[in-house]
Amino acid sequence: MKNPKINIAIDGYSSSGKSTLAKALAKKLNYLYIDSGAMYRAITWYISKNNIELNHSNLSKLLEGADIELSNENGKTKVRLNQIDISDEIRTMEISNMVSEVAAVSAVRKYLVQLQQSYGINKGVVMDGRDIGSVVFPDAELKFFMNADLVTRSKRRLLEMQAKGDQEVSEEEVLQNLEHRDKIDSTRADSPLVQTSDAIVLDNSSIDFEDLLEEAYSIALKKISLAQ
Repeated sequence: MKNPKINIAIDGYSSSGKSTLAKALAKKLNYLYIDSGAMYRAITWYISKNNIELNHSNLSKLLEGADIELSNENGKTKVRLNQIDISDEIRTMEISNMVSEVAAVSAVRKYLVQLQQSYGINKGVVMDGRDIGSVVFPDAELKFFMNADLVTRSKRRLLEMQAKGDQEVSEEEVLQNLEHRDKIDSTRADSPLVQTSDAIVLDNSSIDFEDLLEEAYSIALKKISLAQ
């Protein structure tokens, strides 16, 4: 088989650096990068703006009105919902404070998992999230699980928000938000954040990013060679 492709699942806690790694790894491999977290943020934005109750009896039908489109432009993920660019709107603290609760709803997860799985049919995808290796791509040829200590993650998230112009949020507020999201993500009944038994653990607390990327790239190349 010439130039085989595999699917790569990267799971981990909020702001552990999984999206940064997934994006860079996809670029090196010339693979498609999919930010599943952006999808959940887009749905959260949609639910918030349309005042939809999470316990609505017909929630699944209402979600069909959310047409999510992801694209990679100039190294950044662009998110459009019903053809409207909401890339910046979904990264606010308001959405961050809501997204884990929305993502815990089974109807939301079912709707987005089906969309996510469609991207991987032809292989050659790097997707990051919280249930990619366990639910979306349980048969992925390569799985990573990323972690970093809470303080490092909160500082990283704060800098990201400040770079986008949000100067009012404090590090303590971000830290509390991450703690809250960690708890919900790890304990929700539907598809909780778990480290699968076949996932390779990467701790991103202090390692240089280029070293981390090279480690992941080397592992990926070995997996791809085995797929031939």
